[in-house]
Amino acid sequence: MTVAAAVKDHVQQVGGAFMFSREAKRFGATTGVEGFLGPYFKGRGGVLGDVDADVVAAAAGFFPLHTVRDAWESVPMPAAEAAAGYLRACQEFGRRKLAAFTGAERLAELLLAVVRHADPTGAPLFAGWRALPLDDDPRGRVLHLTHALRELRGGLHFLAVKAAGLTPLQAVLIGGSPLNDGPGQARWFGWPEPFAEPTDEQRALWRDAEAVTDRLVGQAFEALDKAEGEELAALTSEAWAAVFAR
Repeated sequence: MTVAAAVKDHVQQVGGAFMFSREAKRFGATTGVEGFLGPYFKGRGGVLGDVDADVVAAAAGFFPLHTVRDAWESVPMPAAEAAAGYLRACQEFGRRKLAAFTGAERLAELLLAVVRHADPTGAPLFAGWRALPLDDDPRGRVLHLTHALRELRGGLHFLAVKAAGLTPLQAVLIGGSPLNDGPGQARWFGWPEPFAEPTDEQRALWRDAEAVTDRLVGQAFEALDKAEGEELAALTSEAWAAVFAR
């Protein structure tokens, strides 16, 4: 198994955990908009600038345009301000949840090497998050850089899904999320029902797209040698355990 494949679940879960945190809720309150989706899209997509919602939907990939537009346009805050606020929530979450994690300095160093080496082509949200300033605290850096890698995989996975001939909705129905099954995730994203049950052929194409994504993301991890890759995988697992400790 490649390092990219070995860490993908932990990167997905750790990099997205702050979005549901008390820190993200505090950011949401500053936007003046209730609910999750408005602050989520303006904060996550704010790195793209004050653009039309079509641009954000094109980068987010797996959401229907109407969901993105309603959420994006509901928040009057300037995009750069929203991105800075969402970044702060991400970093503060990292400082809190990784307070007892002794490997933060080294993990941040390895993650930074991977993030800097990554080709951002086809992953505009990754490029935007990579360009944001790093936290002085290594625990905040770990969360920021992990989220950036999450955006890298998300952008490249969307390309792989499209190349496989699947629609975004089909990919959501098959892949789901760590928090929701496929239909539940599609419903939460705002896709209109009824949903067609994915076929065996579509599921096979999705598995192929996952493998292609692993290969595409693998380019970034070429910044590390074998020992460093193993160290990164081990530290990422420890960070995951710290973030999700009961």
